[in-house]
Amino acid sequence: MKINGKALSNAFAALGAGFYLFCYAVAAIVPGLYKAVAQSWFHMIDLSVARRNGPSGFVLGLISFTIVSWVSGWLIAECYNFFLGKGKK
Repeated sequence: MKINGKALSNAFAALGAGFYLFCYAVAAIVPGLYKAVAQSWFHMIDLSVARRNGPSGFVLGLISFTIVSWVSGWLIAECYNFFLGKGKK
């Protein structure tokens, strides 16, 4: 069964935007927790000197992350459908 690339892309974009908004809210409300989680994900990087720039990059970050999420969903659907077709031969 083929995956609808547009539907998967839209789902990825919606989830990406939701995750971005959630992470932004956590960073604004509980910055210590946010920094601790980020540091645990990026092994061996010292984030103690990182500072928060404020909301200046919020819109750019939201738009760019949503676009990257949409393209990722589309690429996953295309790759899946490509390999699905290869398996039928």
